[in-house]
Amino acid sequence: MKRRRIAKRIGALLGVLSVASACEHREPPAWDAGSGSLSAEPLPPPPPSLDASPSAAADTPDAPAVDPGTLPQTRDRPRSSGPAYEARVRSLWDAIVADDPDRAMPAFFPVTAYKQVKAIPSPESDWKHRLVAAFARDIHRLHERLGKHASDATFVELEVASERARWVEPGEESNKVGYWRVYGSKIRYQVGDNATALDVTSLISWRGEWYVVHLSGFK
Repeated sequence: MKRRRIAKRIGALLGVLSVASACEHREPPAWDAGSGSLSAEPLPPPPPSLDASPSAAADTPDAPAVDPGTLPQTRDRPRSSGPAYEARVRSLWDAIVADDPDRAMPAFFPVTAYKQVKAIPSPESDWKHRLVAAFARDIHRLHERLGKHASDATFVELEVASERARWVEPGEESNKVGYWRVYGSKIRYQVGDNATALDVTSLISWRGEWYVVHLSGFK
């Protein structure tokens, strides 16, 4: 009788140990933060930290800029102010000081706009071989006028005679598209206490912005 009781107790103890062993090898469930319940599914990745550097947005490449010369002309009267205007004027001045016409090309009337404006054969060739060639020569000559004072000269402004600007109608001057035009603008600068100026013969507009088309005289 006593042997049977001992055998039963041993069997029960072995059963308890077996259950405990099985529990030790089982993976604990993970906490599902979304539902607030226990789940064996892995946790989703955490959201970006609010303290993270904002460089991610800065690393995104900018969308390509649209060439304004590919867009239709407008009758907007150009202003002699604004970031785009100031950037073009600065590129023109920097080109004269450095004797580098390429720097001034943002200030020059775009070839894509010129192709829309001119009712002539090969407007692109005329733009390149006549207008741009003359523009480059003028940049070199204006740099020579600065002479030894080029590095000491301080830009003041491009003074546009806006009150003399007029709208050139299609059909004038072999044009098929109109634009605003103004003669007699001046690049004003200083060397020490001496104020002086360089002449800019002609500016014309595209979509409400001034561009150089003849820098020194008509060629």
